[in-house]
Amino acid sequence: MTAPLLLAAISVVILVQVGIGIAIAFWRLKHREAAPLLISSDEAAATAKGAWAGWREFRVESDAFEDHTRAQRSLILAPVDGQPLPDFAPGQYLTFSLDLAASPKEPKRTIVRCYSLSDQPNPKTYRITVKRMPAPSTRPDLPAGAASNFIHDAVHLGDVLKVKAPAGKFVCETTSDVPAVFIAGGIGVTPMISMISRSLAHQPERRLHLFYGVKNSGDHAFRALFERLAQSHPAFLFGAVFSAPSPDDVEGRDFQHAGHIDLALLKRVLPHGRHLFYVCGPPAMMTALVPGLEEWGVPSTDIHFESFGPASSRYALPGTSAVRAPLPKALDVHFRKSRRTVAWTGEDSSLLDFAERHGISVESGCRGGSCGACETRLVSGEVRYDSKPSIDPPSGTCLPCIATPVSNLVLEA
Repeated sequence: MTAPLLLAAISVVILVQVGIGIAIAFWRLKHREAAPLLISSDEAAATAKGAWAGWREFRVESDAFEDHTRAQRSLILAPVDGQPLPDFAPGQYLTFSLDLAASPKEPKRTIVRCYSLSDQPNPKTYRITVKRMPAPSTRPDLPAGAASNFIHDAVHLGDVLKVKAPAGKFVCETTSDVPAVFIAGGIGVTPMISMISRSLAHQPERRLHLFYGVKNSGDHAFRALFERLAQSHPAFLFGAVFSAPSPDDVEGRDFQHAGHIDLALLKRVLPHGRHLFYVCGPPAMMTALVPGLEEWGVPSTDIHFESFGPASSRYALPGTSAVRAPLPKALDVHFRKSRRTVAWTGEDSSLLDFAERHGISVESGCRGGSCGACETRLVSGEVRYDSKPSIDPPSGTCLPCIATPVSNLVLEA
């Protein structure tokens, strides 16, 4: 073999080996990315569509009040680092760490709260909308919402807040052509905005219904937005439901239905056929509607819901009972960090409520099994969930905000 031919043969062999090496590298990379990993919730958020892990600083760029009573405040948030923001699934929320200032009655403390993203994805900013929560009308002795009042009174333009990446399983399938029904009570309308906007962008001919329940026009948020969407998209039907119309409210102009959103209204308005239901509102509304939809014949797989507010009012999952069997005897719940053992007699709706009633500190956020802020090590014992958590707590932990004991417990709290 001549020298030129030998050199050519060697070159071909080298090129083949390089090609094989590159192919193997790509194969390994592909299979490594596809392999299931056991990762923390923060790491899971970071691997989802470019989201970040842990806390990220956001500056309050602008704000606006969305209702006449100025009780619902929107914040436009821009990342301090200036990097593009990841996309999010319509219906997801942001988790905030809020440093509440000290007062004569309380020391300085940090609380965690979750607020739904109330606009379409934007690579530069996110928007949330927060309703000021007063003390419950039936329990004026209880304090007003600490986080919501802090955001309304103490968060100003230019302030920096610590935020976790978008998360949550209460999301809408925006590419489906199955008609969707959105049922919102009060501030529960916020996740519906991104759901409806994204659905109309992907499937403008898809039939969408929004039933939005508020007290009257003073509480009616985002009215101009929903009316504009209804005018520009004939397939989107919007109905405001006022439980207590003011004297100036006119049916047909300011609202479409008087009373509350209930099955009778849905049966009267919705056409026959399959619908996907998305329900978000206060516990009282959820208690009435979620089980009622399944009783009406809606498959549980077509019912998607998220509750907000105190966990003291619970509702059962479709196909389950909200009635607990009476306890044969009190259960001992030992809080190891606090060095206290308290008898559980079934009076409280969750371990979080139970701990708070006895002055034991447990971190919390959504109070609905969605954010994981209350995740607590379960040293021993067994708990149950009356409503399925939106996240799966790691083995050996529990979510006290929706958990109740079924045996004696030891909690790392």
